[in-house]
Amino acid sequence: MSRTSIASQASSSTSDTSHTSDVLVVGGGIIGLVTAWRAAQRGFATALVDPEPGGGAAQVAAGMLAAVTELHYGEQTLLGLNLASARRYPEFAAELTEATGLALGYRQCGTLAVALDADDRAHLRELHALQTQSGLESEWLSGRECRRLEPMLAPGVRGGLRVDGDHQIDPRRLAKALVTACERAGVVFHRVWAERLSVAGDRATGVVTTDGTELAAGQVVLAGGSLSGRLAGVPDAVLPPVRPVKGQVLRLTVPKRYAPFLSRTVRAVVRGSNVYLVPRESGELVVGATSEELGWDTTVTAGGVYELLRDAHELVPGITELPLTETRAGLRPGSPDNAPLLGPTELDGLLLATGHYRNGVLLTPVTGDAMAHLLTTGELPEEARAFTPKRFSTARTEQPV
Repeated sequence: MSRTSIASQASSSTSDTSHTSDVLVVGGGIIGLVTAWRAAQRGFATALVDPEPGGGAAQVAAGMLAAVTELHYGEQTLLGLNLASARRYPEFAAELTEATGLALGYRQCGTLAVALDADDRAHLRELHALQTQSGLESEWLSGRECRRLEPMLAPGVRGGLRVDGDHQIDPRRLAKALVTACERAGVVFHRVWAERLSVAGDRATGVVTTDGTELAAGQVVLAGGSLSGRLAGVPDAVLPPVRPVKGQVLRLTVPKRYAPFLSRTVRAVVRGSNVYLVPRESGELVVGATSEELGWDTTVTAGGVYELLRDAHELVPGITELPLTETRAGLRPGSPDNAPLLGPTELDGLLLATGHYRNGVLLTPVTGDAMAHLLTTGELPEEARAFTPKRFSTARTEQPV
């Protein structure tokens, strides 16, 4: 679909309002922001509705760009999208910094995944085999080699995987930069909640906000993260199957006398729970993250903090000497297959960019490009076609009787 046809549809359906855009993005997290930025760069009159652009899951995320170490069995299709986005990150980060003048905390420092006991070691060996079968680069190290790379590791580390291709970024800085980039590209911000999707003649035509304002658009992109399935007015048949998955995260500060504390991201499985430590250049150390299916609860619990500190201490004993500066909980947008929903729905005019689960920060560049390509041409690029929202409606209609 062309820019002209999108704009004309919006104007013809809402000639009585001045709040008209070619593209209206619902949700101001990093996925909504990058979609709006890329749309505006393509020449679309773009608006975004969110009470606090730049908030959401990005304020809690650790920012690991871990396409290789995040590989899970059964997610080889998602791996392709993750790798495509990881390859774009250096250029994407440079472009965003040039556009805004803001540093993003992007570091190509690599990741070290380690094992603390025999079971963990066997699990890592299986992961290494899967990575090798998938054509990925990772190097098996002995416990001694791991400690040579990261001297702060516990003496009991039994082995690990060195992945130089997995990097990191500071999601809070990323979100701030995307807000600035959108503003400079002419994106109009409506800092209120979207209350209801407007539908006319079997087509999405915009939204009504909580203050009663009608916002009309040729295309509506629903990018509300874990809230994407709660927008009133969306027909049940196209309501995204997105759920909230709670994660608790800690932030500590590494005093200069301890630097360098860690030189790269370190992660492990401790007693069946994943734990990771992400060192920032600023001296911040992010420790996370729990994964809890507790609905909309965002309470920071004593148990969650204790478990993270306990597991991190087993991995890096010196962590208990660091000041604890922040505890926080957020909600990841999970989908039934842990992969994003990208593209058009069965309702004309309604597009989705949501359900990124644990890969939202990693998938930011490729999502922005895919959505801009879709808005411009009417089609998803090849690399994103497996993630159409229609895969779930198709699965429902093909259920055996």
